Amino acid sequence: AFAGLLTEGIPVRLSGEDSERGTFSQRHLVMHDAETGRQWTPLKHLGDGQGQFQVWNSSLSEAAVLGFEYGYASVATDSLVLWEAQFGDFANVAQAIIDQFIVAGRSKWGQESRLVLLLPHGYEGQGPEHSSARLERFLELAAEDNIRVANCTTPSQYFHLLRLQALRPARRPLVVMTPKSLLRHPRARSGARDLAGGFEPILPAAGAGRDPAGVRRLLLCSGKIYYDLTASEAWDTATSIDLARVELLYPLPWAELEGLIGRYPSLEEIVWVQEEPENMGAWRSVEPELRTLTPEAVVMRYVGRPASASPAEGYAAAHAVAQARIVEEALAGGQG
Repeated sequence: AFAGLLTEGIPVRLSGEDSERGTFSQRHLVMHDAETGRQWTPLKHLGDGQGQFQVWNSSLSEAAVLGFEYGYASVATDSLVLWEAQFGDFANVAQAIIDQFIVAGRSKWGQESRLVLLLPHGYEGQGPEHSSARLERFLELAAEDNIRVANCTTPSQYFHLLRLQALRPARRPLVVMTPKSLLRHPRARSGARDLAGGFEPILPAAGAGRDPAGVRRLLLCSGKIYYDLTASEAWDTATSIDLARVELLYPLPWAELEGLIGRYPSLEEIVWVQEEPENMGAWRSVEPELRTLTPEAVVMRYVGRPASASPAEGYAAAHAVAQARIVEEALAGGQG
């Protein structure tokens, strides 16, 4: 994605904790010769006329760094500027920049930018602070088309989202939830053909071979929980259940959701499934919107962790029990 934009003359700038080497294997942007110490950044040498590429390892001073990147992106409006948190909760320290500038700058001052926040988010048993990037905060702050919030579950979706962010005329900050485990997940892969399409705000009909007329329960989810649900043995036999991923959480893709729900003439219930506690994640933001789209005869309910003061469990064993319970409850009674 970066290389394609650069060869089209679009500057790309990335900063964050350890962004040069890519701690979590999503990139190796700067290479170092172990004997001479010489550095080599391939994306700076793609060809004549390419856009400028910058990558910086930032200090652990998130408010200062994010404030600088917001200012840079507000001036260099046709550059793709990205700030990456090594863990999503690192954005907590920069909350004032997010609240006062990133989500409100367009409304207060008419100030636009393409700034991208890459925030690792996903429940993987690593404890409260390393699980949640506080998705709920961004959705609470979303209004008047001020930002875009996405949670991509495939490489091709991320590829298309970055290109769309750089190329679309309307400049808005983009917040991307990026589950770390999906960087190495054997099922989170895309083929070359997937890169020839475009970003899909909803990835529908996960149930291969399921007859829409026989589906009574539609599961809607976002992010990594999709892979947990479809890895369950119960999923293979739950022929009366189908599943779709909501990849764009704001602005919520109304037309696509309405079309998806309309595919199932025998639908009895719509269930929002999430890893986060009930008072966090996307549920409380999407619930009123989904109820508007849900037919009166269809029940709508929630499956996830109960409301909590902490974003996640404090140790891996408790996490595994809670995760298994969510999957089991979402798929219960789906046979035949």
